[in-house]
Amino acid sequence: MVLLESEKQTLGSVCMVTQCEHLGPQGCTLGAQKPLGCELYPLTYDPQAEVFHFDQACPLMPEYQRQLSDPLSEASAHLARMTARLQAVQATEPGFLHTNFAADSDYFELKPLVPPSPKKKAHR
Repeated sequence: MVLLESEKQTLGSVCMVTQCEHLGPQGCTLGAQKPLGCELYPLTYDPQAEVFHFDQACPLMPEYQRQLSDPLSEASAHLARMTARLQAVQATEPGFLHTNFAADSDYFELKPLVPPSPKKKAHR
């Protein structure tokens, strides 16, 4: 897994090829210290095309995409939070975004995320 420089200092490394040593029965045991790449999942970001992609194998994706039509949903909040985090990373560690997307592209089968169009009000 690709880590930010600050994450390398605290975590050393995190492996996604074998079962992560930080994965417990209730999910990730790192809490707020979870690496950005893990926090971003099931999404990844292509900085060249400026497009989010998702892991097609993730069983949560149909629900995630359905929730994106609700601006108050957990998925919408996640996407907004990740967009803000990635903008900050672009300013401080722009190479991370390219390296992370390349790693995710090698590991996952990715499909572009198409956010829903804003709902139009009916005219009377």
